[in-house]
Amino acid sequence: MSYSNHGLSKPQFTALQQEAIDAKGKAYCPYSNFRVGAAFLTLDGAMVVGANIENASYPVGTCAERVALGRAVFCPLEMPIFMFDKDGKYVVKTLEELLPMSFGPEDLKGKGDLEVMQASGGLEGEIAP
Repeated sequence: MSYSNHGLSKPQFTALQQEAIDAKGKAYCPYSNFRVGAAFLTLDGAMVVGANIENASYPVGTCAERVALGRAVFCPLEMPIFMFDKDGKYVVKTLEELLPMSFGPEDLKGKGDLEVMQASGGLEGEIAP
């Protein structure tokens, strides 16, 4: 699948690729020494980048894509995510493909759900009006 299938121009795609490569330099990976960078282009044209972060409980860490998504916060599920390897080859997936069970504000029903949880013993205390 091509970048043009996702509405990106060649310059946008090239910029995404370069941002992902540059983000690799910010990776914190003292255990694996495997640097990964990710870059997203939001609908308003902003670039959001992330790099992998390892911690002392290796191999548990945070992947570059998750760091970038966490920084992006509000992205449409149709947003294409381009993942590049060291040779510049890439795979593209939508945010929905990477997060198939995601949910948003429309999935939060409000007070009615809290009442159901309280009635079933899943929530203690009073419900605020």
